[in-house]
This record gives sequence, C-alpha cells and structure tokens, in this order.
Amino acid sequence: MAELLRYRDDETVDHPAVTVDAFLDQSNASAVRIEPGDDARDLLPHLERLALVEVNFPAFGDGRGYSSARILREAGYDGELRAVGDVLVDQLAYMRRCGFDAFEPDQQLDKGDVQAAFDRWPEVYQPAADDRTPIWTKRHS
Repeated sequence: MAELLRYRDDETVDHPAVTVDAFLDQSNASAVRIEPGDDARDLLPHLERLALVEVNFPAFGDGRGYSSARILREAGYDGELRAVGDVLVDQLAYMRRCGFDAFEPDQQLDKGDVQAAFDRWPEVYQPAADDRTPIWTKRHS
C-alpha cells in the first residue's frame, strides 16, 4: 500500500473496515468497505454510526465506486470517504468531486502530480458533492 492521502482535519480511523454484509450483521462496527458489487444504499439507515467508508477500486476502469460515493454524500454522510485500490492520479479530481476526501492507492503517487491533478481545472460546470460553485452561476450573479 502507498501513503494515505487525506484531506480532512479530524482523526484518522485506525481500525479495519468490515464488509458491508458483516457491518449490517453487527452493532459495533464503525468502518465499512464497499466492494464493486455492493449497494451503498444498504448503508443509508446506518450513516450516523459510520466513521469511515472505504470504497474499493479493484481496477481503474471500474467506476461503480463513484456512484457509491455520490449516493452516500447526497444522503448526508459526512465521515471519511476513502478510495482504495487501483486509484490513479488522473482520477483524483473526479473522485473529489464525487465526495472522496481520502485516497489509499495501491501504488505510491507523486505529490507534485497529485497537487497538479487537483489544480488542473479551477472551474467546474455542474454542482457535485465537493460544493464547488459552478462557473455558470458565477457568470449570472
């Protein structure tokens, strides 16, 4: 595993995440890992007890994790949302837009490349989970 990239001010959750099925079957877990076949909506009744949701990206081309992140953020989840697995620097800005605020890639990412990925597009065209103001609203204000 590479270094954890985290964009939150609270304490890092240091206990392991359990599977969605295991989480739903126990009352004391506060960290869960969503796999590509899992439905993030199963977690919606339990958002208040979650401190960490890891979303696994086993292959960079599998985009189901983006939907999981968006579903959780739109439902009000404000805990740590961590993308893990085959996370590439080219995906980081899009993952942030969907609500991810931490990344644990399989391979170490160059810090300069990471910053360049986040700085590449200062303006956005649509609202998303990251609360950036779309450029069209700036033009009409």
